[in-house]
Amino acid sequence: MGYALRNYDDWKTTPPVVDDSHERAIEEWVTDSIEQLIQGNDVKFKRRMHAAQAVTQADFRRAVDMHVNNRLADHVVQCDALGEAVLLGLAGAPTKSVAEVLIGYSDHPYGMRGVIAESLLRPFAKDALIAQAEDDEL
Repeated sequence: MGYALRNYDDWKTTPPVVDDSHERAIEEWVTDSIEQLIQGNDVKFKRRMHAAQAVTQADFRRAVDMHVNNRLADHVVQCDALGEAVLLGLAGAPTKSVAEVLIGYSDHPYGMRGVIAESLLRPFAKDALIAQAEDDEL
């Protein structure tokens, strides 16, 4: 008891040791998975005794579509960018600058595509890490 009383001030002022390795692992998985999704790959994993889980390119395209449609519906895009993108695409011309107007800007390292991909992937991060740990046990 005397030891506890003598060291109480140290315990009271010393911040607790926090192991953030799990959080770092989640961030690493999310970042790697964003890269995979943006590069055109599906992100899949399977836990033991669970159904396979995935974020597919179709899921990503639908999420981008919903994002752009919402921007158009909310009148965030103030020009005829959608029509321009369609006409340029039909003519075989590059449409990157128009696509950037449609999707919007973000500070995310992968731009707005990264924000959209992250919103799809983050809910799966913990299960994906569990699946990796289960695979490592084998």
